[in-house]
Formats: sequence, structure tokens, C-alpha cells
Amino acid sequence: MKKKVRFLPTICVTHNCNLNCIYCYQKHDKKSKMTFDTAQRCLDYIFNNIPAYAVDGVELGFIGGEPLLEFGLIKDMYEYSHKKYSNIEQLFYATTNGTILTDDMKNWFTAHRDSFVLGLSLDGTKDCHNINRSNSFDKIDMQFFLENWPNQGVKMTLSNYSLPCLAKNIKFIYSLGFKSIRGVNLAEGDFGWDDDKYIQMLIPQLSELVDFYLENEDFPLDQMFDKRIEYCEAKERQKKKWCGIGTGCPFFDVDGIRYPCSFVTPMTFSQEDLANILSTDFEKDEHFIDNDCFENCYLYPICPTCSGANYLKNKTFKHRDKSRCKIQKLVAIFVADLQAKKIANNPKLYNEKTLYHKIEAIKKIHDNYFNDFKDYGI
Repeated sequence: MKKKVRFLPTICVTHNCNLNCIYCYQKHDKKSKMTFDTAQRCLDYIFNNIPAYAVDGVELGFIGGEPLLEFGLIKDMYEYSHKKYSNIEQLFYATTNGTILTDDMKNWFTAHRDSFVLGLSLDGTKDCHNINRSNSFDKIDMQFFLENWPNQGVKMTLSNYSLPCLAKNIKFIYSLGFKSIRGVNLAEGDFGWDDDKYIQMLIPQLSELVDFYLENEDFPLDQMFDKRIEYCEAKERQKKKWCGIGTGCPFFDVDGIRYPCSFVTPMTFSQEDLANILSTDFEKDEHFIDNDCFENCYLYPICPTCSGANYLKNKTFKHRDKSRCKIQKLVAIFVADLQAKKIANNPKLYNEKTLYHKIEAIKKIHDNYFNDFKDYGI
């Protein structure tokens, strides 16, 4: 099935949140929320400024805080846009902590599940989730999400607490009946992810997950393992920014002010930082290319980076957050190990060109990085 090509704006309907997750980097308040008049202006701008490439319409995301705290507003926005812009294909989407869904909300979302998708944040087992996410596990109706959006999967964020339970948490999520994990994200903020203790914690988790994915080939790989390592073998690397910040994913805050992406928000940055960010020429990719990474790191084409997170850490888009280099190299070693074993089990999985590039990437990842971890016993 051909992937949809949509315009991907995001609207923040509230800065308020009913949880206090241990890794949250945002500043929340109960007063800042969007009015319907502001929402109308945002929707009119979005639907009248769809880029030419977005041939499949608009996929509009809602965030907070916790967006469902403003369910009434979201419902009014849905009805407004679907009435006024009925000729444009549109999908609404919101990521929620799942804890405040009432029966009325559930009935409405069930009735509109083909055009409004709810994604769930879930960090794993009850113990891990409760530590990370304010004892909220028992407040989530898992079956509601599974019945309405069975292929949507969940979003997982790793904290230093849940890291040693990574494999257990991923297996648990699949055991609930979810068919995919959209993200396994290292928490942003002042976590020293390259600390030796985190490397030691992660090694047995990655090893266990390699075995798990080999034994369960029907399960899609989580975001951490789903890397196209053959891209590292590209003859010419493209000097392009990773994401659509400032060009393809506009974000509207509660007051209707437009920002370059959903990471860049007054909940995250100071007014001084925001002023500096907004002075950036987002059309020029060179403002987002870390030349040291581009020229010297084999993993550059598959190394995940968030421009907003880089700015949060380094006060610049151009320099990547290097505090995660070691852990990303470790992950790449296990990704390569998994790919090597999948090829050995069934080399016909890939066409000849992809197979060649995967094998070359496997060898180079091992040669470049394995010795860095030999003292860890991998």
C-alpha cells in the first residue's frame, strides 16, 4: 500500500496536564488553553496553506499538556473543519496518556475512529509505567485503544528507571495485543545516557530483544531496532536536515502563534530562546547539519536526531547532542547482529542490491564500533 503524503501541522490546545511524568521537560500550567476563535483562525490558515506536495490532504495532530483535557474544543474543531473543508481529505490525531477518557469521549471517538486516531503513551509494565508516569496505569482502558485502533501501537519513553526493564516492557506491550511500538525514545533533558552504568544496563536488554525478534518475526521492529543500516552505504550522503522543522510541520500554540515544530514551544523554551529560534532561516539545510557527524560518523544516515532537542541541549541547531553517541553506537551493533541473523535464516528476504549493502553495513558497524564495547562483555 502506498504511503499517504499529507501536510502535518500540530495544534496545542492546552499547556495543562493531569500527570507529572518523571522525564517531562515541559513547563505546564492550568490557565493556558486555546479558545475556539483562535482555533478557527489556526484551522483556516492550515487548510488554506496546504503545500503542493501534500496530495493526500491534512493530518492534523493535537498535543498538550494532555490534549483530551480540552476534548470539547477538539470536537468543535473537528466539526468545523469537516464542515468547512469537506472537499479536503483530513485525518485528526492526538497522543494521550489515556487516563481521562469518559464514556461520552469513548463513544464519540469510537464513532469517528476512521478519521480521528488516538495514540497511547505507555511505558511498559504496571510497575515501570507507574514510576515513569504518575501511577496512571490502572486509569487506562487498554481494550478501548486495541478495539478502535488495533494497528496504531503505542509510544514508549525510556527513563533511567525503566532502562533495565526495556525487553520486559516491550514484550509486555506486545502481550497486551498491541501490534506495534511507534517509538522507543530516550528521555530528553539532563540524562547522561552515555554513562557507563546505562551502557551496562542496556546490553542485556538489547541482546534479549534480538532473540525475541528472531523468535517473533511477525512482530514489527520497534523504532530502536527498525533501522535501515544499508543507508550507511550510500555512495553520496545527502546534506539535508532530518525533519521538517520550519518547513513541513508547523505548530500552533494556544494563543495561535505559529512555531517551526511541536518541540519548539513556550512550554520548553524561554522567550529569548524562542526569539533566536524564530530568526533561523529554516529553508537552509546547512543550519542543521553537524559537519563533524556528517564527515566522520558512519552511522550518520541512521542516527536519530531531533533539531529541537539539539537546541535545548546546545543552544544551536547545527551541533547535535553528542551525549548519546555511545548508546547509539551500541544500539547499532545489536541492530547489525539482528540483521545478520535474519539474513542467515532467510537471505531471500532482500533483493540483491539491498542484501549487499546490508552485509557491507554489518561488517563496517562491527569493525568500527565493536572494540569500543569489548570491555563490557558483549
